[in-house]
Amino acid sequence: MRWLVILASVVVMAASSVNCSRDRANSASDIFSSPNILAPSTMHAPATHVATEGEGVRKKPGGANSSSSLTLVMHADTNGNGLPDWGDTVTFNVSTTETTEPHVDLTCSQNGVIVYWATTGYFESYLWPWTQFMTLSSTAWQGGAAECTAELYYFGGRRMPVLASISFTAGP
Repeated sequence: MRWLVILASVVVMAASSVNCSRDRANSASDIFSSPNILAPSTMHAPATHVATEGEGVRKKPGGANSSSSLTLVMHADTNGNGLPDWGDTVTFNVSTTETTEPHVDLTCSQNGVIVYWATTGYFESYLWPWTQFMTLSSTAWQGGAAECTAELYYFGGRRMPVLASISFTAGP
């Protein structure tokens, strides 16, 4: 039961962080009323950061035959520079042989203070697939560059093993 309460809390936080403060004029509006929250991507930019051995690819508890990778993908690039910036929307390409239900946490900080956090599942039956598109802004993050880290993990009973991670700077 405790696990379900924690999972429900994580899901609510993820859903509430989607498109936070994207439109400052309507920042108090319901997140589900955003016209483009479920819209397909209008721009498919190439990945800006591909995981390499030792970065985004990690040897896991599953053994030598298991592998995982995590790649940052631009979904909506507001200034067209091909890099993640404040206000852009990103998603991730996820690959793992460790689990059929991988998740990704994205955390961004400015001067050591967390200004953005989102989590989502990357599997077919995930109930909130729109949370896979993360807009890099929040009420705590009104602009400026931030250091971001994404972690690929899964729920393993009482553990949440991290399978891969990548870090990037989101520009101002």
